[in-house]
Amino acid sequence: MADSRPLDFGKFWYALGKELSDLPVAPEVSPIPLRSNEFCDLYGVTLTSVGPYRIFGYLSIPKGEGPFPTIYYVPKNASVLEVIPQGTSNRIRSRFLTFSIACRGMRNSDKPYAAMYPGQLTDGLDSLDTYVYRGIAADTIRGLDFLMTRPEVDKSKVVAWGNDNAILAASLHGGVTHVVSTPAYLVDTLKAASVSSGYPLEEFNDYLRFYSGNKKTVGQILGYFNLKWHAQSVDAVTLIMADNSSGIYSQSFLGEFSDRIQGEVTIHESEDSTYRDGLFAEEWITNYLYGPREKPILPPHWEQ
Repeated sequence: MADSRPLDFGKFWYALGKELSDLPVAPEVSPIPLRSNEFCDLYGVTLTSVGPYRIFGYLSIPKGEGPFPTIYYVPKNASVLEVIPQGTSNRIRSRFLTFSIACRGMRNSDKPYAAMYPGQLTDGLDSLDTYVYRGIAADTIRGLDFLMTRPEVDKSKVVAWGNDNAILAASLHGGVTHVVSTPAYLVDTLKAASVSSGYPLEEFNDYLRFYSGNKKTVGQILGYFNLKWHAQSVDAVTLIMADNSSGIYSQSFLGEFSDRIQGEVTIHESEDSTYRDGLFAEEWITNYLYGPREKPILPPHWEQ
């Protein structure tokens, strides 16, 4: 397994950025009255990413005078796009502008390419040019390109929130000021997969069982996406949501990656509780964006 940064790492990512910059964002923004309410308006947004490929997102804007602190929910490894993550209080949309985006292959961004889940993480993995994650990274960046054009966005308070893609977003786009990331498959991927039997990491094990002769190539390709090599470009204030001490992506496993992040870093080791872990993240981001006197907006069932 490759344990060094690819020699042309910078060249690869510069080329992708250049390809994106040569494409107009070409946003189409349409109101969705059925999912708007007394405290926010919802819009469907279509953008052009590399390919060219049209991707879809949900933009929620609070009513009232902006600009607003913004949460960018990065593309996830799942088929369905939500306005906000399941379980999050809908009232969060009264305080934050939110934007969630479906990368290529997810529903609403599945024409002409409809991804398989599980399966997308290894689609085209026999070549760096064909690996689908190049396009997913571009889609993640494109979402931020769009956000930076919106006058309602407070450019000093932009949070990338989600899985590994939140770190990619902060590394590859200067618009991110804060990060909440739960790494799941892009930190030393093959090393993590070698001690895992669960998805999403098991996708890589499945692939290598069929294509065992490709292991060296796979390791080299994944090196371009390894968050360990992206971390040095992250200067955002960052919260890493780690597994518990016995999990694969524990604080100790993530240490080499997190130590390279240039911005202030908080690592929260999972308490094996959706409530306690979720409360920590909500309190963390509320404190940074609104100050310690402001209470986080929590799901009603957490407050009972």
